[in-house]
Amino acid sequence: MTESSATNLVADAIVARLRDWGAERIFGYAGDGINTLLGALQRAGAPEFVSTRHEELAAFMACGHAKYSGGVGVCMATQGPGAIHLLAGLYDAKLDRRPVVAIVGQVVSTALGSGYLQEVDLHALFKDVCGQYVQTVFAPEQALMALDNAMRTAIATSTPTCLIIPHDVQQAEMPDEVQHTHGVVPSAAVSARARITAPDSQIRKAAEVLNAGDRTALLVGRGAAGAEEEIVRIVDVLGAGVTTSLLGKPVLREDEPWHTGVMGHLGTTASARLMENCDTLLIVGCNDPWTEFYPPPGQARAVQIDVQPRVIGAKYPVEAPVIGEAAASLSALLPLLEPAADRGWQDRVRQWTQQWHEDADARAAVEFTDANPEAVVRALSEHLPADARVAVDVGSTTYWYARHLRLPAGVPAHVSGYLASMGCALPYGVAAKLDAPQRPVVALVGDGAMQMSGLLELITIADRWRSWADPRFAILVLHNADLTEVSWEQREMEGNPRFTASQDVPAFPYADYAELLGLQGIRLTDSAAAGEAWSRALSADRPTLIEAMVDAATPLLPPLMPDSKADKVFGAIEREEGDAAAQRVADQRQREQR
Repeated sequence: MTESSATNLVADAIVARLRDWGAERIFGYAGDGINTLLGALQRAGAPEFVSTRHEELAAFMACGHAKYSGGVGVCMATQGPGAIHLLAGLYDAKLDRRPVVAIVGQVVSTALGSGYLQEVDLHALFKDVCGQYVQTVFAPEQALMALDNAMRTAIATSTPTCLIIPHDVQQAEMPDEVQHTHGVVPSAAVSARARITAPDSQIRKAAEVLNAGDRTALLVGRGAAGAEEEIVRIVDVLGAGVTTSLLGKPVLREDEPWHTGVMGHLGTTASARLMENCDTLLIVGCNDPWTEFYPPPGQARAVQIDVQPRVIGAKYPVEAPVIGEAAASLSALLPLLEPAADRGWQDRVRQWTQQWHEDADARAAVEFTDANPEAVVRALSEHLPADARVAVDVGSTTYWYARHLRLPAGVPAHVSGYLASMGCALPYGVAAKLDAPQRPVVALVGDGAMQMSGLLELITIADRWRSWADPRFAILVLHNADLTEVSWEQREMEGNPRFTASQDVPAFPYADYAELLGLQGIRLTDSAAAGEAWSRALSADRPTLIEAMVDAATPLLPPLMPDSKADKVFGAIEREEGDAAAQRVADQRQREQR
């Protein structure tokens, strides 16, 4: 029976089952290895197929969908090169622990092992990134069971899974009923999550450690989402200070005087001082990798709250592990905590925080020949809508986002956290917009990331924006013709001057390109005009790209950088004859040491 004369194929059953699982869209790119699945999607009308410009971006969109919606992202690609292209986005989902299901075509099963056109060992390809579940479907009776297990496993483990379906299996007829017989396993499109509650003994031990401390710091990660009220109460009782990981930044409002901002290499000086002076550390839903910015081992007694036992003590020596959900665990802790009588520690935290805000203002006020990138991102804080969604790319934009952008309460912001892959922001932003087309989206991108993949997905935005309930989609491109983060890493970590051959980003007219696609383009050369540019972008009747011409000599360095690293930086800059950059580094260090 040909595909055209049958409408109950395995492919049709897969599409119907995806609807049963609540999948609203599939991100992918066409290829002959999935043509039968695409035909089934065409016949069914749902889920929506979102065609991207490259399979890698489809996987990033699926990960972005999982991040913004809280559901399962689904991506689809053909065999061979299409499947291979999915890997970066799937690794992003794996390392940031997000549920994604990849549905991948394969050559006809009778040709497997022959060295057929586009034949790749897909099990070997996906066995690491989709290590929790990767399965090939060889029979119609297996198809729904395998899809159910892929979805359930992705949800249960917050990781990507993969379903491989050879082309001939997609075309096979699906039986009306699965036989109740040996070797055929029934299944259902259902899943459920358990509530994880810490035992009383763990709560009591945690309270004992916290009550014994005099200088408590909280390190808050994305796993603390939903526990904002409890964190504020803990801080008040203990007279503590708070810092967040990069991924935990959206969890808490940053206008509290005890909130020192983001920690780590891209963090604030206030957070660095909080970590180097505390004697007790409460880690809530965080597994941040910047271990050199934690307190030195032995300095602080540590309590860690997390639902994942595998991360307890993985980044810092922990004395009191608490395996449970953040809000419930903190609520159980509160009655056992003794209010701090001496508020001197929190007063010091407030002073560090105030000093950081003054330093950040001073950094953003520095005038350059081009615009100051810190000022451009900082200006967004006054214009960001309360219902916005923010996507951040990897590079210098990550630093300026971490240090300068104030997110309104409830505004989600996502970045490729552990994979730290450039090229994530535009596909994330598209996924966020498709999930909630009535909400404005802001994407922060460097020129390197924009050339890596952003220019491609700008085409997708141009193709789709007219169907959105709210057309606002503001894209900031920091144009400095430099892979800035890596350039500063070359100076700081290696003591090497900037390597022009590897670091130069070719000139490109980003705003003009946006106009060519029918979008609004704004070219920004003066920091003083940043607020107006954001206002125009976020009140426009179409997506807007702000091309900010910024200075690559803006220091991109860790807080409280040790002298040994500073010597490397100054030595490298001297070999570049970069007098302006050297002066800016010196000015920052002088302000930090006040």
